[in-house]
Amino acid sequence: MCGLVSLLLLLLTHPIHAADAADHAADPLVYPLADPASVVTVFAKEIAVFGSETPHLRALLEQAFSAEIGHGQVRSPLRAAIGYCDAAREGSVEGHYRLARLYLQGNGVEKSLPIAATLLHRAAQQGHSRAQALLALTGVRVTVLPICLTDPESAWASYADPGYVDIERYAEQLPADRHSVVALIRALAPEFGIDPRLALSIAAVESNFNTQARSPKNAMGVMQLIPDTATRFNVNNAFNAEQNIRGGLAYLKWLMAFFGGDLTRVVAAYNAGEGAVQRYDGIPPYAETQAYVRRVMQFVARPPRILREERRPPVRGGLPH
Repeated sequence: MCGLVSLLLLLLTHPIHAADAADHAADPLVYPLADPASVVTVFAKEIAVFGSETPHLRALLEQAFSAEIGHGQVRSPLRAAIGYCDAAREGSVEGHYRLARLYLQGNGVEKSLPIAATLLHRAAQQGHSRAQALLALTGVRVTVLPICLTDPESAWASYADPGYVDIERYAEQLPADRHSVVALIRALAPEFGIDPRLALSIAAVESNFNTQARSPKNAMGVMQLIPDTATRFNVNNAFNAEQNIRGGLAYLKWLMAFFGGDLTRVVAAYNAGEGAVQRYDGIPPYAETQAYVRRVMQFVARPPRILREERRPPVRGGLPH
């Protein structure tokens, strides 16, 4: 088995033409990142692959890939694995494929050919051509799911803390067409008494600053406002960046007042609604919401490794430093 993994790694670290995809995988397992310029080039090329995903999953995959290659943050294969697994758990075929690549190499996670093959098989069944090509090389036909798909709350307990991501640094490294959105959030957030870091973090997790994002649930724009929320906060055109951001900031201001400045509950409510947070007296037991809170808090403050939340004292006023 070790020899097979070595062969796969050799093949995957030598990019080839699409015409050869029947025999080999078409993209590298280890990206050539010799200098900052190459990181930018690789990032721009790879995120184009995520364009067909929903806004939430696209943002998640872009941030996971940023962690994998160290774009706008300290390089962290572990943080990449957590992001890819979150995406896979929410149904992303690309998330399955990219997590499989990390398990195949043992990059950020313990190397496991059976887990990699299982994830590749799932992606291949959904028509992912690169997963199909790579799966054919493994020759493995077993089903071993990673624990992050079956028990996400405890999956990463044995790993080191994936660490804090500086949202300001991350935002500065985004593609140029998103810089105006970042600047607008920074300018508008103080008008609503919202720390710009919180506003930037919500926008990053919701859409990664995509003004035209629309989810299958009809959440729209940078702050992913659903129609009811847009109406509630007087947003007439949710795809107008300024209107959308003002609506999202107004909602955050309202949530801050409603939950007495408890930042964790505010973030959970932005995702799941204030009613759900009230009903469960804390973060609702939804895997999507728990992952959402973890991702936002990773940007705004150093979180506990596994965010169980609820019994931590509330953060009041500004964000922790």
